[in-house]
Amino acid sequence: MQIALQKVKASEPYSFSETVNVSDLSEMDQDIRKISDVEVSGEATLEQGIYTFRINVDGTMVLPCARTLVDVPYPFHVEAYELFTTESYKASEEDEIHFIDREVLDLTPYIKENILLEVPIRVFSEETKIEDVVGEQEGFTVLGEDEYLEQDAMQQEKFEQEQEQNQKVDPRLSSLKQFLKNDKK
Repeated sequence: MQIALQKVKASEPYSFSETVNVSDLSEMDQDIRKISDVEVSGEATLEQGIYTFRINVDGTMVLPCARTLVDVPYPFHVEAYELFTTESYKASEEDEIHFIDREVLDLTPYIKENILLEVPIRVFSEETKIEDVVGEQEGFTVLGEDEYLEQDAMQQEKFEQEQEQNQKVDPRLSSLKQFLKNDKK
């Protein structure tokens, strides 16, 4: 998405709206399986040699579900402010004022950067349950909550029984208790 700086100077605020193809983001970020074209709109102003772009980006990306790895469409909206200047002494990394040395500004890299910042750490599919994807396989089964609680109670009971058995003294060794009592005295 390219914007001529002369247009911003001529009509302030300069409004823009365009559809931008950012499909190469799926190659840059392994979590993005697919991304549709995004709608970019906003306006630009010029004040004291600094171009301020207010950018709104709307689109949908497909991400893997954190539980089941099925595709989950994730709609997003990004609102960003980017600052640019043609005067090198005003450019600053701290203030995030980008220096441009051309008369035409390409906003696409800045749009992509803001989209990448919007990718969530994980998403969950509401429609798919883990039972639908995994089911029963070799070595394990997927349990419902009630089944899990029932098995947990059984294991706890079994553990307590084993503890009781370990505390009982073997009758054959009971005569050795006398020796221990004598050693303490």
